[in-house]
Amino acid sequence: MRTTGAMALLAASATRGAVTDIAARRFSWEECVLQAWFMVRVSLVPTILVAIPFGVIVSVQVGGVAQQIGAASFSGAVNGIGVLRQGAPLVTSLMIAGAVGSAMCSDLGARTVREEVDALRVMGIDPVRRLVAPRLVAAVAVALLLNVVVAVTAIGTGYALNVGGGDVASGTYLGSFVSFASPSDLVLAEVKAAVFGFIATIVAAHKGLGATGGPRGVAEAVNQAVVLSFILLALVNVALTQAYVLLVPQRIA
Repeated sequence: MRTTGAMALLAASATRGAVTDIAARRFSWEECVLQAWFMVRVSLVPTILVAIPFGVIVSVQVGGVAQQIGAASFSGAVNGIGVLRQGAPLVTSLMIAGAVGSAMCSDLGARTVREEVDALRVMGIDPVRRLVAPRLVAAVAVALLLNVVVAVTAIGTGYALNVGGGDVASGTYLGSFVSFASPSDLVLAEVKAAVFGFIATIVAAHKGLGATGGPRGVAEAVNQAVVLSFILLALVNVALTQAYVLLVPQRIA
């Protein structure tokens, strides 16, 4: 409960700081861009490398079942919608929590144990607004980008396997996807990605700013941040999916 409360306060403070600084034109866009570029560098290639085998697995499994029940013409809809609603946000959350979150936590943790954060406070600078807020905005933006990259890569991989393997015609594959997919599916995926990026950043910042005990304490903080992020992202993913199914009418071809 103490950890949950502390992260909630940190989230509120970082969000308020980002919004007020942007409105007052005091936001550190330079720091935000630098952090976004760093996040892209550490996560883009691993994300693509994970998205390709993910698309292969989904395509092979769905294609095999579709062939068995005589529904190969619907494989495009199942592959595309499954990747868009669940696969892409899930892979994005793993990359944000694992690659971006761990790097962010280690950076903030190192600053904390070197007493740089305390030095900011002594100078009257709020470390949350100076360090966390730019990273929060950057992480949300990068999460949205990575989600699109994963979706395009995985769906493209499924298309290449199914159509290239002769299991289904190109028009049939794309037609089934268009018939059942809707813009709300993309909106759901992007909302999930933004929420996942927000949560992973808050967890990493909370653990990094609370690191103690030198390098060993930073390592422990990184490990705790990754594990806690995975747990929270899984729970939030289930909640968002259930809310979407209940609130958004499903499309019928």
